[in-house]
Amino acid sequence: MSKRFEDFVRNNREQFDDLEPSGDLWARIEQHLPAKGAVKQKKEAKMFSLGFVLKVAASVTIVMGVAFAFYLRNEKSRGVDLAAINPVYAKQQVQYASMVESKMTELKTLTKNDPEMYREFRHEIAKMDSTYKRLNSELATSPNQEYVLRAMIRNLQIQTQVLNQQLYIIEQYNQIKKDPKNETKDI
Repeated sequence: MSKRFEDFVRNNREQFDDLEPSGDLWARIEQHLPAKGAVKQKKEAKMFSLGFVLKVAASVTIVMGVAFAFYLRNEKSRGVDLAAINPVYAKQQVQYASMVESKMTELKTLTKNDPEMYREFRHEIAKMDSTYKRLNSELATSPNQEYVLRAMIRNLQIQTQVLNQQLYIIEQYNQIKKDPKNETKDI
């Protein structure tokens, strides 16, 4: 069938070629096409929207990465749930930590007039506090967490005792300064 159709077209070619398009056909087609500048603007808009989408995607990725990093950092800094190790020890740790804080506040208040004494006393507590922080950081990875927790509590107990002694020394010192009998007299 296609052979017959090809033969028919070949034999009747002159009859098909007798009609030619008019000269203004292309002008009429151009009237229906959008202007050349509009085509460029449309292409630019598409490129802009792709760029915009890529920028937004990159921004979202960065924000999510930073948020995830903060999340991981907070998870590490939260440490171990002390109550899960031993609820009694956890209570003691909280109790002694609050005692140390309150005594440090009291020490700072009482030594307000003598900053040198405060620095010296604070230096002693800072040594013990650095040991406490080291124990706290080891707690998460320690195979015997209860032992480390007991060491942390013992450290806080010692800090409390030292602070009590320092507060006692400050009270004695202030009493000596106030007592008129202890003033040295010129002989």
